[in-house]
Amino acid sequence: MHILDLRTLLPLDYDAIRDAVKQTGKVLLLHEDTLIGGIGGEISAWISENCFELLDAPILRCASLDTPIPFNIELEKNFMANARLGETIQKLLSY
Repeated sequence: MHILDLRTLLPLDYDAIRDAVKQTGKVLLLHEDTLIGGIGGEISAWISENCFELLDAPILRCASLDTPIPFNIELEKNFMANARLGETIQKLLSY
């Protein structure tokens, strides 16, 4: 397992991203933003365009739900990406 914590999004550390993909062959992008329109989609596109030959599985993204942020704490727990992280990790590992 390799965890890459991108501290900046502009500029992106493309060398570090490529090295992480090369080491594992699998990518799971986790971010708190909603799935649609989030930075994970841009990073996924860059990996697909520049590191496709290094991938052993599809790129998976885990993000918050594409809904307004709920005020109720129980609903917010389900809204956040970590509510689906375990399931997404298992999906990637079983590929």
